[in-house]
Amino acid sequence: MKIIILAGGSGTRLWPYSRSCFPKQFLHFGDQRSLLQKTIERFLGRYPLSALFIVTNQAYYHLVKRQVCEIAPALENQILIEPEARNTAPAIALAISYLQKMGSQDESVLVCSSDHLISPPETFLDAIAKAETLAKKGKHVIFGIRPHKPETGYGYIKAHRLIEPEVYEVEEFVEKPSLELAEQYLLEGHYLWNSGIFLFHIETFLQEMKLYCPILSEKLQTPFEQCLEEFKEMPNLSIDYALMEKSKKTVVIPLDLTWSDVGSWDGVYELLEKDENQNVKMGNIFDIDTQNCLIIGGKHLISTIGLKDLFVIETDDALLIGKKGESQRVKHLVEELKKRNAKEPFENLTSHRPWGKFTILEEEDRYKIKRIVVDPGHRLSLQMHFHRSEHWVVVKGTAKVTIGNKEMLVHENESIYVPKSETHRLENPGKVALELIEVQVGEYVGEDDIVRFEDIYGRHQEKQETSVGEKS
Repeated sequence: MKIIILAGGSGTRLWPYSRSCFPKQFLHFGDQRSLLQKTIERFLGRYPLSALFIVTNQAYYHLVKRQVCEIAPALENQILIEPEARNTAPAIALAISYLQKMGSQDESVLVCSSDHLISPPETFLDAIAKAETLAKKGKHVIFGIRPHKPETGYGYIKAHRLIEPEVYEVEEFVEKPSLELAEQYLLEGHYLWNSGIFLFHIETFLQEMKLYCPILSEKLQTPFEQCLEEFKEMPNLSIDYALMEKSKKTVVIPLDLTWSDVGSWDGVYELLEKDENQNVKMGNIFDIDTQNCLIIGGKHLISTIGLKDLFVIETDDALLIGKKGESQRVKHLVEELKKRNAKEPFENLTSHRPWGKFTILEEEDRYKIKRIVVDPGHRLSLQMHFHRSEHWVVVKGTAKVTIGNKEMLVHENESIYVPKSETHRLENPGKVALELIEVQVGEYVGEDDIVRFEDIYGRHQEKQETSVGEKS
């Protein structure tokens, strides 16, 4: 069996933590493993590393690679890159095309998201084994979660006739319901949360695609390289709409376990450990007479008095305060911010790059101050800026700096000046992270004032033909 992990989503329901530049699959809550890393580790106890494939897009490739290498470096070569962000149906079709190229036609495939929490994992893994048997008999298997409360943030599956122990026909798929309907579904007992995790056999998948989504089916008849090249022409559909809701071969296995797609701050509150006043607190928090609150802070002290049933989420550049039970409306809030051309839905003060990261400490009209961290053995592109000069002060480690035709080493508490319009490169030749403060001065200090002449990460000429593990 093969396992496809989808890691290209850019969800906004956990704003301001989750943003387009760093979505929730890369976040961690209360421990050191991200949701993506937890997803990978969930399978490694029972399936070989060679069974796992991760699908993401160009924008997130280096984030995926970095987090994968922290726990399973060999998996780096099994990252499949979409030429652009699309919906789940084309992403899965691309992965199936690749598996066909690799000779895996006679295989079952599990597809799951990279941002779910599941406990205990053993119950889930046992259900996968049962589902694989059904897939070999020509069934598409969806995993439904038995609801323990009315939930308006999930889609539902209505289970119908029992066809064998703990396996049901699917009567219908239901969109996210109103609270009244969700309460009714809970009382009726026939409705399950749609986990978005499913398992099928490739041969059945291809046959059903031909019936219900011929446009995608045509792409799957072509070689992988052509499928990749024509990826933009694939319909922007979810796999539910493209196939699962239409197929007569879809069945559902109910699961009794703790599951969450961590899709709202209310969901985060439920998952995390609470204090004696039922508060979840992360960061530097001091509270008085505060109850049933979720409070997550960054570098600032957050003090509260007399609060109840609120969520308070603080980052370096944004503060979100809302009423518990209303966190599904964060998505609407972000949409409104986008209409106002606000940068906060997209950007973070800390930006991650293939070589490390940088944090904007201060920015005004003609200057910008950054803290830059370059990982050991990594280097920035050979580049030039038309509108700004740069001054670098090393605070930790040793920098190897190229300016024009000159190359030099800059140590802690030393600095160097990079004139405007001069080619330059920054590199970390050492064994520890290189940290420095950069001061930019000029008539324009935007991130797009950059000309790359040479780049080991391929950013000066992004390759649309990228397949698995081709990025350096």
